[in-house]
Amino acid sequence: MKAIRSMVLVSSDPKSMESGAQAVFHQLQHEINAFGLQDEISVSMIGDVGRHDVVPLVIVYPEAIIYGPVTPDDVHFLVEEHLYKGRVASRLQASLRELSGRIAWLSARKGTLPAEQRIVLERAGVIDPTSIDEYIIHDGYQALGKALTSLTPAEVIGEIEKSGLRGRGGAGFPTGVKWGFVARTKGDKKYVICNADESEPGTFKDRLILEGDPHSIVEAMTIAAYAVGADEGYIYVRGEYYLAQERLRNAIEQARQMGFLGNNIFGTPFNFELHIHSGAGAYICGEETALIESIEGKRGEPRARPPYPTTHGLWGKPTLVNNVETLANISPIIRNGPAWYRSFGTPSSPGTKVYTILGNVNVTGLIEVPMGITLREVIAIYGKGMKDNASFKLAQTGGSSGSIIPASIQDTPMDFDSFNLAGVALGSGALLICNEETCVVDLARVLLNFFRKESCGKCNPCRIGNQRAFDTLTNISEGTGTLQDLDDLLEISDNLYQLSNCGLGQTAGTPIKDILNYFRAEVEAHIRLKVCPTGICPMSGRRI
Repeated sequence: MKAIRSMVLVSSDPKSMESGAQAVFHQLQHEINAFGLQDEISVSMIGDVGRHDVVPLVIVYPEAIIYGPVTPDDVHFLVEEHLYKGRVASRLQASLRELSGRIAWLSARKGTLPAEQRIVLERAGVIDPTSIDEYIIHDGYQALGKALTSLTPAEVIGEIEKSGLRGRGGAGFPTGVKWGFVARTKGDKKYVICNADESEPGTFKDRLILEGDPHSIVEAMTIAAYAVGADEGYIYVRGEYYLAQERLRNAIEQARQMGFLGNNIFGTPFNFELHIHSGAGAYICGEETALIESIEGKRGEPRARPPYPTTHGLWGKPTLVNNVETLANISPIIRNGPAWYRSFGTPSSPGTKVYTILGNVNVTGLIEVPMGITLREVIAIYGKGMKDNASFKLAQTGGSSGSIIPASIQDTPMDFDSFNLAGVALGSGALLICNEETCVVDLARVLLNFFRKESCGKCNPCRIGNQRAFDTLTNISEGTGTLQDLDDLLEISDNLYQLSNCGLGQTAGTPIKDILNYFRAEVEAHIRLKVCPTGICPMSGRRI
Protein backbone atom coordinates (compact mmCIF):
# COMPACT_ATOMS: atom_id res chain seq x y z
CA MET A 1 0.00 0.00 0.00
CA LYS A 2 1.21 3.52 -0.79
CA ALA A 3 2.45 5.36 2.28
CA ILE A 4 0.66 8.62 3.08
CA ARG A 5 1.35 11.18 5.79
CA SER A 6 -2.23 12.31 6.38
CA MET A 7 -5.72 10.97 5.92
CA VAL A 8 -8.68 13.35 5.61
CA LEU A 9 -12.21 12.08 6.21
CA VAL A 10 -15.43 13.95 5.44
CA SER A 11 -18.68 12.92 7.15
CA SER A 12 -21.36 11.81 4.70
CA ASP A 13 -24.40 10.92 6.82
CA PRO A 14 -27.71 12.35 5.51
CA LYS A 15 -27.47 15.48 7.67
CA SER A 16 -23.91 16.13 6.47
CA MET A 17 -24.94 15.68 2.85
CA GLU A 18 -27.81 18.13 3.32
CA SER A 19 -25.32 20.60 4.79
CA GLY A 20 -22.93 20.49 1.83
CA ALA A 21 -20.54 17.60 2.58
CA GLN A 22 -20.23 16.68 -1.10
CA ALA A 23 -19.13 20.20 -2.02
CA VAL A 24 -16.60 20.21 0.85
CA PHE A 25 -15.21 16.88 -0.35
CA HIS A 26 -14.75 18.10 -3.93
CA GLN A 27 -13.19 21.36 -2.73
CA LEU A 28 -10.75 19.40 -0.57
CA GLN A 29 -9.68 17.36 -3.58
CA HIS A 30 -9.19 20.55 -5.61
CA GLU A 31 -7.16 22.35 -2.94
CA ILE A 32 -5.01 19.30 -2.15
CA ASN A 33 -4.13 19.03 -5.83
CA ALA A 34 -3.51 22.79 -6.07
CA PHE A 35 -0.96 22.60 -3.25
CA GLY A 36 0.69 19.56 -4.85
CA LEU A 37 -0.17 17.27 -1.95
CA GLN A 38 -2.10 14.60 -3.84
CA ASP A 39 0.65 11.98 -3.34
CA GLU A 40 0.87 12.64 0.40
CA ILE A 41 -2.76 13.14 1.42
CA SER A 42 -5.65 10.70 1.21
CA VAL A 43 -9.16 12.15 1.23
CA SER A 44 -12.35 10.13 1.43
CA MET A 45 -15.91 10.26 2.70
CA ILE A 46 -17.14 8.23 5.66
CA GLY A 47 -20.61 7.49 6.97
CA ASP A 48 -22.25 8.30 10.27
CA VAL A 49 -19.61 9.39 12.81
CA GLY A 50 -22.09 9.69 15.64
CA ARG A 51 -22.89 13.43 15.73
CA HIS A 52 -25.14 15.48 13.47
CA ASP A 53 -25.16 18.92 15.12
CA VAL A 54 -21.79 20.24 13.84
CA VAL A 55 -21.70 18.80 10.33
CA PRO A 56 -20.13 18.50 7.84
CA LEU A 57 -17.18 17.26 9.88
CA VAL A 58 -13.63 16.98 8.53
CA ILE A 59 -11.30 14.71 10.51
CA VAL A 60 -7.55 14.76 9.87
CA TYR A 61 -5.30 11.89 10.90
CA PRO A 62 -2.83 11.10 12.41
CA GLU A 63 -3.48 14.13 14.63
CA ALA A 64 -7.15 13.18 15.05
CA ILE A 65 -8.11 16.87 14.72
CA ILE A 66 -11.83 17.36 14.15
CA TYR A 67 -13.08 20.38 12.22
CA GLY A 68 -16.72 21.33 11.95
CA PRO A 69 -18.96 22.55 10.68
CA VAL A 70 -16.89 23.13 7.53
CA THR A 71 -18.07 24.94 4.40
CA PRO A 72 -16.46 24.93 0.93
CA ASP A 73 -15.19 28.48 1.63
CA ASP A 74 -13.27 27.16 4.66
CA VAL A 75 -11.40 24.48 2.75
CA HIS A 76 -8.58 26.62 1.31
CA PHE A 77 -7.65 27.89 4.77
CA LEU A 78 -7.87 24.38 6.27
CA VAL A 79 -5.63 22.83 3.61
CA GLU A 80 -3.09 25.66 3.70
CA GLU A 81 -2.85 25.82 7.50
CA HIS A 82 -3.06 22.15 8.51
CA LEU A 83 -2.00 20.08 5.53
CA TYR A 84 0.51 22.47 3.92
CA LYS A 85 1.97 24.46 6.85
CA GLY A 86 1.38 21.83 9.52
CA ARG A 87 -0.55 24.06 11.93
CA VAL A 88 -3.97 23.40 13.43
CA ALA A 89 -6.61 25.59 11.79
CA SER A 90 -7.93 26.63 15.18
CA ARG A 91 -10.84 28.78 14.09
CA LEU A 92 -12.39 25.82 12.26
CA GLN A 93 -11.78 23.31 15.02
CA ALA A 94 -14.92 21.86 16.58
CA SER A 95 -15.14 22.32 20.31
CA LEU A 96 -14.52 19.28 22.50
CA ARG A 97 -17.73 20.04 24.36
CA GLU A 98 -19.75 19.73 21.18
CA LEU A 99 -18.00 16.52 20.18
CA SER A 100 -18.13 14.64 23.46
CA GLY A 101 -19.99 11.39 23.75
CA ARG A 102 -20.43 9.01 20.84
CA ILE A 103 -17.73 10.59 18.67
CA ALA A 104 -15.01 9.81 21.22
CA TRP A 105 -13.83 6.83 19.16
CA LEU A 106 -12.30 9.24 16.64
CA SER A 107 -9.97 10.88 19.13
CA ALA A 108 -8.97 7.46 20.43
CA ARG A 109 -7.04 6.98 17.17
CA LYS A 110 -4.81 10.00 17.78
CA GLY A 111 -1.28 9.41 16.54
CA THR A 112 -2.29 6.70 14.08
CA LEU A 113 -3.57 6.48 10.56
CA PRO A 114 -6.71 4.33 10.31
CA ALA A 115 -5.12 2.32 7.52
CA GLU A 116 -4.61 -1.41 7.15
CA GLN A 117 -1.71 -3.00 9.03
CA ARG A 118 -0.95 -6.16 7.14
CA ILE A 119 0.58 -9.19 8.79
CA VAL A 120 -1.46 -12.04 7.39
CA LEU A 121 -1.92 -10.39 3.97
CA GLU A 122 1.52 -8.79 3.90
CA ARG A 123 2.55 -10.48 0.64
CA ALA A 124 -0.87 -11.11 -0.95
CA GLY A 125 -1.07 -9.07 -4.14
CA VAL A 126 2.58 -8.05 -3.81
CA ILE A 127 4.45 -11.19 -4.88
CA ASP A 128 3.93 -13.77 -7.60
CA PRO A 129 2.26 -16.59 -5.61
CA THR A 130 3.65 -19.19 -8.00
CA SER A 131 7.28 -18.18 -7.37
CA ILE A 132 9.18 -19.47 -4.35
CA ASP A 133 12.01 -17.09 -5.23
CA GLU A 134 9.77 -14.05 -4.71
CA TYR A 135 8.55 -15.52 -1.42
CA ILE A 136 12.14 -15.96 -0.25
CA ILE A 137 13.04 -12.40 -1.30
CA HIS A 138 10.19 -11.18 0.94
CA ASP A 139 11.60 -12.93 4.07
CA GLY A 140 10.09 -16.29 3.20
CA TYR A 141 11.34 -19.37 5.08
CA GLN A 142 13.46 -17.22 7.40
CA ALA A 143 11.18 -18.15 10.29
CA LEU A 144 11.51 -21.86 9.47
CA GLY A 145 15.28 -21.57 9.37
CA LYS A 146 15.31 -19.71 12.68
CA ALA A 147 13.02 -22.26 14.32
CA LEU A 148 14.97 -25.32 13.15
CA THR A 149 18.48 -24.00 13.76
CA SER A 150 18.11 -21.65 16.73
CA LEU A 151 15.09 -22.79 18.75
CA THR A 152 14.00 -26.00 20.41
CA PRO A 153 10.42 -27.21 19.84
CA ALA A 154 9.53 -26.05 23.35
CA GLU A 155 11.00 -22.61 22.63
CA VAL A 156 8.95 -22.30 19.43
CA ILE A 157 5.78 -23.06 21.40
CA GLY A 158 6.93 -20.59 24.05
CA GLU A 159 7.22 -17.86 21.41
CA ILE A 160 3.68 -18.53 20.20
CA GLU A 161 2.36 -18.55 23.78
CA LYS A 162 4.10 -15.26 24.62
CA SER A 163 2.70 -13.65 21.46
CA GLY A 164 -0.84 -14.19 22.75
CA LEU A 165 -2.03 -15.45 19.35
CA ARG A 166 -5.56 -16.81 19.56
CA GLY A 167 -7.19 -19.06 17.00
CA ARG A 168 -8.84 -17.13 14.20
CA GLY A 169 -11.44 -19.79 13.47
CA GLY A 170 -13.97 -18.14 15.78
CA ALA A 171 -13.45 -19.68 19.21
CA GLY A 172 -10.33 -17.67 20.00
CA PHE A 173 -8.57 -20.49 21.86
CA PRO A 174 -4.90 -19.67 22.65
CA THR A 175 -2.82 -21.17 19.85
CA GLY A 176 0.30 -21.81 21.93
CA VAL A 177 -1.71 -23.71 24.53
CA LYS A 178 -3.19 -25.94 21.83
CA TRP A 179 0.27 -26.64 20.40
CA GLY A 180 1.47 -27.51 23.91
CA PHE A 181 -1.29 -30.10 24.33
CA VAL A 182 -0.17 -31.95 21.18
CA ALA A 183 3.53 -31.62 21.99
CA ARG A 184 3.07 -33.18 25.45
CA THR A 185 0.98 -36.08 24.16
CA LYS A 186 3.05 -39.22 23.75
CA GLY A 187 2.85 -41.03 20.44
CA ASP A 188 4.91 -42.66 17.70
CA LYS A 189 3.08 -40.62 15.04
CA LYS A 190 1.57 -37.13 15.02
CA TYR A 191 -0.16 -35.03 12.37
CA VAL A 192 -0.68 -31.36 11.59
CA ILE A 193 -3.80 -30.27 9.68
CA CYS A 194 -4.65 -26.93 8.13
CA ASN A 195 -8.41 -26.38 8.11
CA ALA A 196 -8.98 -24.57 4.81
CA ASP A 197 -12.56 -25.75 4.38
CA GLU A 198 -13.86 -22.18 4.22
CA SER A 199 -17.60 -22.74 3.82
CA GLU A 200 -19.14 -19.78 5.69
CA PRO A 201 -21.42 -17.91 3.26
CA GLY A 202 -19.82 -14.65 2.17
CA THR A 203 -16.36 -15.49 3.53
CA PHE A 204 -13.31 -15.64 1.27
CA LYS A 205 -10.40 -14.51 3.45
CA ASP A 206 -8.76 -17.93 3.53
CA ARG A 207 -9.02 -18.23 -0.24
CA LEU A 208 -7.12 -14.95 -0.68
CA ILE A 209 -4.34 -16.16 1.62
CA LEU A 210 -4.08 -19.54 -0.12
CA GLU A 211 -4.16 -18.07 -3.61
CA GLY A 212 -2.00 -15.02 -2.88
CA ASP A 213 0.59 -16.42 -0.46
CA PRO A 214 0.53 -20.25 -0.42
CA HIS A 215 4.11 -20.63 0.82
CA SER A 216 3.17 -18.87 4.08
CA ILE A 217 0.93 -21.82 4.97
CA VAL A 218 3.54 -24.39 3.92
CA GLU A 219 6.15 -22.66 6.08
CA ALA A 220 3.81 -22.25 9.06
CA MET A 221 2.72 -25.90 9.00
CA THR A 222 6.34 -27.03 8.88
CA ILE A 223 7.14 -24.87 11.91
CA ALA A 224 4.08 -26.23 13.72
CA ALA A 225 5.07 -29.81 12.90
CA TYR A 226 8.56 -29.22 14.31
CA ALA A 227 7.10 -27.70 17.47
CA VAL A 228 4.66 -30.52 18.26
CA GLY A 229 6.73 -33.45 16.96
CA ALA A 230 4.75 -34.28 13.81
CA ASP A 231 6.25 -35.58 10.58
CA GLU A 232 3.20 -35.45 8.28
CA GLY A 233 0.53 -32.90 7.50
CA TYR A 234 -2.65 -32.33 5.48
CA ILE A 235 -4.16 -29.16 4.06
CA TYR A 236 -7.90 -29.78 3.86
CA VAL A 237 -9.04 -27.33 1.15
CA ARG A 238 -12.58 -26.52 0.19
CA GLY A 239 -13.36 -28.55 -2.92
CA GLU A 240 -14.46 -25.52 -4.95
CA TYR A 241 -11.13 -23.72 -4.41
CA TYR A 242 -9.47 -25.08 -7.56
CA LEU A 243 -6.95 -22.25 -7.95
CA ALA A 244 -5.98 -22.43 -4.28
CA GLN A 245 -5.36 -26.17 -4.59
CA GLU A 246 -3.28 -25.68 -7.72
CA ARG A 247 -1.11 -23.03 -6.09
CA LEU A 248 -0.69 -25.05 -2.91
CA ARG A 249 0.44 -28.09 -4.90
CA ASN A 250 2.91 -25.89 -6.76
CA ALA A 251 4.17 -24.39 -3.48
CA ILE A 252 4.61 -27.84 -1.90
CA GLU A 253 6.56 -29.11 -4.90
CA GLN A 254 8.77 -26.00 -4.98
CA ALA A 255 9.41 -26.25 -1.23
CA ARG A 256 10.32 -29.91 -1.59
CA GLN A 257 12.77 -29.14 -4.41
CA MET A 258 14.39 -26.39 -2.34
CA GLY A 259 14.75 -28.65 0.69
CA PHE A 260 12.11 -26.94 2.85
CA LEU A 261 10.00 -30.13 2.86
CA GLY A 262 11.06 -33.76 2.97
CA ASN A 263 13.97 -35.21 4.86
CA ASN A 264 16.65 -33.36 6.87
CA ILE A 265 15.14 -29.90 6.41
CA PHE A 266 17.79 -27.17 6.78
CA GLY A 267 20.33 -29.91 7.40
CA THR A 268 18.65 -30.97 10.63
CA PRO A 269 17.21 -34.38 11.61
CA PHE A 270 13.68 -32.98 11.15
CA ASN A 271 11.53 -34.56 8.41
CA PHE A 272 8.10 -33.39 7.25
CA GLU A 273 5.77 -34.29 4.38
CA LEU A 274 2.69 -32.34 3.36
CA HIS A 275 -0.40 -33.38 1.37
CA ILE A 276 -3.46 -31.68 -0.13
CA HIS A 277 -6.92 -33.12 0.57
CA SER A 278 -9.88 -31.72 -1.37
CA GLY A 279 -12.96 -31.00 0.74
CA ALA A 280 -16.12 -33.05 0.52
CA GLY A 281 -18.38 -30.09 -0.24
CA ALA A 282 -20.11 -30.16 3.15
CA TYR A 283 -20.29 -27.19 5.53
CA ILE A 284 -20.02 -29.56 8.49
CA CYS A 285 -16.48 -30.53 7.42
CA GLY A 286 -15.30 -27.18 8.72
CA GLU A 287 -15.71 -28.74 12.18
CA GLU A 288 -12.34 -30.29 12.99
CA THR A 289 -13.48 -33.80 13.90
CA ALA A 290 -15.78 -34.03 10.85
CA LEU A 291 -12.84 -32.84 8.77
CA ILE A 292 -10.68 -35.61 10.22
CA GLU A 293 -13.37 -38.18 9.45
CA SER A 294 -13.45 -36.92 5.86
CA ILE A 295 -9.67 -37.23 5.45
CA GLU A 296 -9.96 -40.81 6.69
CA GLY A 297 -12.41 -41.51 3.86
CA LYS A 298 -15.56 -41.57 5.98
CA ARG A 299 -18.75 -39.53 5.90
CA GLY A 300 -18.09 -36.05 7.28
CA GLU A 301 -19.76 -36.26 10.69
CA PRO A 302 -18.47 -34.86 13.98
CA ARG A 303 -17.06 -37.22 16.57
CA ALA A 304 -18.15 -37.30 20.17
CA ARG A 305 -15.66 -35.45 22.38
CA PRO A 306 -13.69 -36.20 24.49
CA PRO A 307 -11.29 -37.53 23.38
CA TYR A 308 -10.12 -34.45 21.49
CA PRO A 309 -7.98 -34.41 18.33
CA THR A 310 -4.99 -33.19 20.34
CA THR A 311 -4.78 -36.72 21.81
CA HIS A 312 -6.88 -38.87 19.42
CA GLY A 313 -7.11 -37.23 16.02
CA LEU A 314 -6.32 -38.43 12.51
CA TRP A 315 -6.26 -42.24 12.51
CA GLY A 316 -6.30 -42.11 16.31
CA LYS A 317 -3.01 -40.21 16.54
CA PRO A 318 -2.33 -36.85 18.27
CA THR A 319 -3.27 -34.15 15.77
CA LEU A 320 -2.90 -30.38 15.67
CA VAL A 321 -5.65 -28.58 13.72
CA ASN A 322 -5.36 -24.84 12.95
CA ASN A 323 -7.20 -22.75 10.40
CA VAL A 324 -5.57 -20.77 7.59
CA GLU A 325 -5.56 -17.32 9.18
CA THR A 326 -4.12 -18.65 12.45
CA LEU A 327 -1.26 -20.34 10.62
CA ALA A 328 -0.58 -17.25 8.50
CA ASN A 329 0.42 -15.45 11.73
CA ILE A 330 3.04 -18.03 12.75
CA SER A 331 6.00 -17.09 10.52
CA PRO A 332 5.81 -13.33 11.29
CA ILE A 333 5.74 -14.09 15.03
CA ILE A 334 8.78 -16.38 14.88
CA ARG A 335 10.62 -13.97 12.58
CA ASN A 336 9.88 -10.73 14.48
CA GLY A 337 9.23 -11.93 18.03
CA PRO A 338 6.25 -11.93 20.43
CA ALA A 339 6.81 -8.32 21.61
CA TRP A 340 6.51 -7.06 18.03
CA TYR A 341 3.28 -9.01 17.55
CA ARG A 342 1.81 -7.70 20.80
CA SER A 343 2.30 -4.13 19.56
CA PHE A 344 -0.83 -4.70 17.43
CA GLY A 345 -4.35 -5.25 18.70
CA THR A 346 -5.37 -5.39 22.35
CA PRO A 347 -3.63 -6.94 25.39
CA SER A 348 -6.02 -9.90 25.49
CA SER A 349 -6.33 -10.26 21.70
CA PRO A 350 -3.04 -9.25 20.07
CA GLY A 351 -2.44 -9.00 16.35
CA THR A 352 -4.71 -8.25 13.44
CA LYS A 353 -7.93 -9.73 12.09
CA VAL A 354 -8.94 -10.26 8.49
CA TYR A 355 -12.56 -9.38 7.75
CA THR A 356 -14.78 -9.80 4.73
CA ILE A 357 -17.12 -6.78 4.47
CA LEU A 358 -20.45 -7.45 2.74
CA GLY A 359 -23.85 -5.86 2.52
CA ASN A 360 -25.16 -2.30 2.50
CA VAL A 361 -21.86 -0.40 2.52
CA ASN A 362 -20.26 1.60 -0.28
CA VAL A 363 -17.11 -0.51 -0.40
CA THR A 364 -17.11 -4.27 0.08
CA GLY A 365 -14.18 -6.66 0.10
CA LEU A 366 -11.37 -7.78 2.37
CA ILE A 367 -9.51 -5.81 5.04
CA GLU A 368 -6.91 -6.59 7.69
CA VAL A 369 -7.09 -4.36 10.76
CA PRO A 370 -5.84 -4.45 14.36
CA MET A 371 -7.91 -6.43 16.83
CA GLY A 372 -10.00 -4.04 18.92
CA ILE A 373 -11.24 -1.82 16.13
CA THR A 374 -14.93 -0.99 16.40
CA LEU A 375 -17.71 -1.87 14.01
CA ARG A 376 -18.47 1.82 13.59
CA GLU A 377 -14.89 2.40 12.41
CA VAL A 378 -15.04 -0.52 9.99
CA ILE A 379 -18.23 0.81 8.42
CA ALA A 380 -17.15 4.46 8.36
CA ILE A 381 -13.52 4.14 7.31
CA TYR A 382 -13.19 0.89 5.38
CA GLY A 383 -16.75 0.49 4.13
CA LYS A 384 -16.85 4.23 3.28
CA GLY A 385 -20.20 4.54 5.00
CA MET A 386 -23.61 3.04 4.43
CA LYS A 387 -24.81 2.75 0.86
CA ASP A 388 -27.25 5.48 -0.22
CA ASN A 389 -26.64 7.18 3.16
CA ALA A 390 -28.99 4.68 4.80
CA SER A 391 -29.01 4.13 8.53
CA PHE A 392 -27.13 1.20 10.02
CA LYS A 393 -29.42 -1.35 11.64
CA LEU A 394 -27.38 -4.45 12.37
CA ALA A 395 -24.38 -6.50 11.40
CA GLN A 396 -23.85 -10.22 11.46
CA THR A 397 -20.36 -11.30 12.42
CA GLY A 398 -18.67 -14.57 11.68
CA GLY A 399 -20.86 -15.91 8.90
CA SER A 400 -24.08 -17.87 9.36
CA SER A 401 -23.16 -19.04 12.86
CA GLY A 402 -22.15 -15.58 14.09
CA SER A 403 -23.95 -13.03 16.23
CA ILE A 404 -26.37 -10.35 15.11
CA ILE A 405 -24.94 -7.05 16.34
CA PRO A 406 -27.34 -4.12 16.87
CA ALA A 407 -26.36 -0.48 16.42
CA SER A 408 -26.30 -0.04 20.19
CA ILE A 409 -23.05 -1.99 20.56
CA GLN A 410 -21.25 -0.92 17.39
CA ASP A 411 -18.67 0.93 19.51
CA THR A 412 -17.63 -2.22 21.38
CA PRO A 413 -14.01 -3.15 20.57
CA MET A 414 -13.96 -6.08 18.18
CA ASP A 415 -11.83 -8.52 20.12
CA PHE A 416 -12.69 -11.89 21.65
CA ASP A 417 -13.07 -10.80 25.27
CA SER A 418 -14.89 -7.49 24.66
CA PHE A 419 -17.44 -9.19 22.43
CA ASN A 420 -17.90 -12.03 24.92
CA LEU A 421 -18.59 -9.51 27.69
CA ALA A 422 -21.16 -7.84 25.44
CA GLY A 423 -22.90 -11.20 24.94
CA VAL A 424 -21.97 -11.62 21.28
CA ALA A 425 -19.31 -13.54 19.34
CA LEU A 426 -16.62 -12.29 16.99
CA GLY A 427 -16.74 -15.34 14.76
CA SER A 428 -14.46 -16.20 11.89
CA GLY A 429 -14.40 -12.84 10.13
CA ALA A 430 -17.41 -12.21 7.86
CA LEU A 431 -19.18 -8.89 8.45
CA LEU A 432 -22.63 -8.61 6.86
CA ILE A 433 -23.70 -4.97 7.22
CA CYS A 434 -27.46 -4.36 7.01
CA ASN A 435 -29.56 -1.20 6.74
CA GLU A 436 -33.07 -0.57 8.10
CA GLU A 437 -34.70 -2.37 5.18
CA THR A 438 -33.46 -5.70 6.58
CA CYS A 439 -36.12 -7.77 8.34
CA VAL A 440 -34.70 -9.65 11.31
CA VAL A 441 -37.30 -12.41 11.03
CA ASP A 442 -36.43 -12.96 7.38
CA LEU A 443 -32.70 -12.88 8.17
CA ALA A 444 -33.04 -15.48 10.94
CA ARG A 445 -35.26 -17.63 8.72
CA VAL A 446 -32.65 -17.63 5.93
CA LEU A 447 -29.96 -18.64 8.40
CA LEU A 448 -32.01 -21.48 9.90
CA ASN A 449 -32.80 -22.69 6.39
CA PHE A 450 -29.06 -22.92 5.81
CA PHE A 451 -28.46 -24.82 9.05
CA ARG A 452 -31.26 -27.33 8.52
CA LYS A 453 -29.84 -28.22 5.11
CA GLU A 454 -26.19 -28.32 6.19
CA SER A 455 -26.78 -30.34 9.35
CA CYS A 456 -25.25 -33.80 9.00
CA GLY A 457 -28.25 -35.21 10.89
CA LYS A 458 -26.15 -37.31 13.25
CA CYS A 459 -27.67 -35.90 16.45
CA ASN A 460 -31.38 -35.36 17.08
CA PRO A 461 -31.22 -31.88 18.66
CA CYS A 462 -29.60 -30.41 15.57
CA ARG A 463 -31.50 -32.40 12.94
CA ILE A 464 -34.93 -31.80 14.48
CA GLY A 465 -34.30 -28.49 16.24
CA ASN A 466 -33.17 -26.59 13.16
CA GLN A 467 -36.17 -27.83 11.16
CA ARG A 468 -38.61 -26.85 13.93
CA ALA A 469 -37.02 -23.42 14.31
CA PHE A 470 -37.20 -22.84 10.55
CA ASP A 471 -40.87 -23.86 10.43
CA THR A 472 -41.70 -21.60 13.37
CA LEU A 473 -39.93 -18.61 11.83
CA THR A 474 -41.72 -19.30 8.54
CA ASN A 475 -45.07 -19.15 10.32
CA ILE A 476 -44.13 -15.85 11.96
CA SER A 477 -42.98 -14.40 8.63
CA GLU A 478 -46.30 -15.39 7.03
CA GLY A 479 -48.42 -13.86 9.78
CA THR A 480 -49.61 -17.10 11.34
CA GLY A 481 -47.26 -17.10 14.32
CA THR A 482 -48.24 -16.78 17.98
CA LEU A 483 -46.53 -15.29 21.02
CA GLN A 484 -46.04 -18.83 22.31
CA ASP A 485 -43.77 -19.36 19.30
CA LEU A 486 -41.26 -16.95 20.81
CA ASP A 487 -40.97 -19.04 23.96
CA ASP A 488 -40.68 -22.16 21.82
CA LEU A 489 -37.89 -20.58 19.75
CA LEU A 490 -35.91 -19.73 22.87
CA GLU A 491 -36.34 -23.28 24.18
CA ILE A 492 -35.24 -24.73 20.83
CA SER A 493 -32.24 -22.40 20.80
CA ASP A 494 -31.24 -23.45 24.30
CA ASN A 495 -31.61 -27.15 23.44
CA LEU A 496 -29.48 -26.68 20.33
CA TYR A 497 -26.73 -25.12 22.39
CA GLN A 498 -26.86 -27.57 25.28
CA LEU A 499 -27.43 -30.85 23.47
CA SER A 500 -25.95 -30.66 19.96
CA ASN A 501 -22.86 -32.71 19.22
CA CYS A 502 -20.82 -30.02 17.46
CA GLY A 503 -20.46 -26.32 16.85
CA LEU A 504 -22.94 -26.23 13.97
CA GLY A 505 -25.87 -27.16 16.15
CA GLN A 506 -24.53 -25.32 19.20
CA THR A 507 -24.41 -21.99 17.35
CA ALA A 508 -27.45 -22.46 15.09
CA GLY A 509 -29.71 -20.87 17.69
CA THR A 510 -27.59 -17.71 17.98
CA PRO A 511 -29.64 -15.70 15.43
CA ILE A 512 -32.82 -16.61 17.29
CA LYS A 513 -31.51 -15.42 20.65
CA ASP A 514 -30.10 -12.24 19.15
CA ILE A 515 -33.21 -11.11 17.30
CA LEU A 516 -35.38 -11.73 20.38
CA ASN A 517 -32.86 -9.96 22.60
CA TYR A 518 -32.30 -6.87 20.44
CA PHE A 519 -35.27 -6.71 18.04
CA ARG A 520 -38.16 -8.33 19.91
CA ALA A 521 -40.59 -5.50 19.10
CA GLU A 522 -40.04 -6.05 15.38
CA VAL A 523 -40.61 -9.79 15.75
CA GLU A 524 -43.77 -9.22 17.81
CA ALA A 525 -45.09 -6.86 15.14
CA HIS A 526 -45.27 -9.84 12.80
CA ILE A 527 -47.42 -11.64 15.38
CA ARG A 528 -49.52 -8.94 17.05
CA LEU A 529 -50.06 -6.63 14.07
CA LYS A 530 -49.66 -9.16 11.25
CA VAL A 531 -47.31 -6.82 9.41
CA CYS A 532 -43.62 -6.81 8.57
CA PRO A 533 -42.23 -3.35 9.48
CA THR A 534 -39.76 -3.54 6.57
CA GLY A 535 -42.20 -4.92 4.02
CA ILE A 536 -40.00 -7.93 3.31
CA CYS A 537 -42.08 -10.82 4.61
CA PRO A 538 -44.80 -12.16 2.28
CA MET A 539 -47.74 -11.21 4.52
CA SER A 540 -46.97 -7.51 4.18
CA GLY A 541 -47.85 -5.31 1.27
CA ARG A 542 -46.82 -2.10 2.95
CA ARG A 543 -44.34 -0.67 5.41
CA ILE A 544 -45.07 0.91 8.77
